[in-house]
Amino acid sequence: MSKPVFNVRVYGILMNDNNEVLISDEQEYGMRFSKFPGGGLEFGEGLPDGLKREFMEECNTEVEIVKHFYTTDFFVKSIFSESQIISVYYTVKAVGELNFSCKTEVFDFDNDDKEAILQAFRWVNINDLKLDDLTFPIDQHVAKLLTA
Repeated sequence: MSKPVFNVRVYGILMNDNNEVLISDEQEYGMRFSKFPGGGLEFGEGLPDGLKREFMEECNTEVEIVKHFYTTDFFVKSIFSESQIISVYYTVKAVGELNFSCKTEVFDFDNDDKEAILQAFRWVNINDLKLDDLTFPIDQHVAKLLTA
């Protein structure tokens, strides 16, 4: 039996004053997907530090962790590698101004290069959030918890 490989990911649930949650539309590895902002934990990083780094890298915005929201409690295999995904979600709030632009349409990238790594953000009202607004099963589960 081969040694298990785990892929630890950390995501932020950022809400605004209009009861909207931030969604990241991305294009990478030849596919398009929508998810909550965040990504992979780097070796030597704690979860909060990894999430803060991801928000700075993706959104150019400093965030503060408010509280733990959810940790994966079911098996999910990565679609990108032979690993098991473990995702941790935190509610976050911005420290200072938001330093990213938002779109209103899904996959409204500034570039139409199908091979490029692209990202765009959009706000979705929590009351209008549907499971198919998000690509991955863990994000869909979190969306259910958010809208319950």
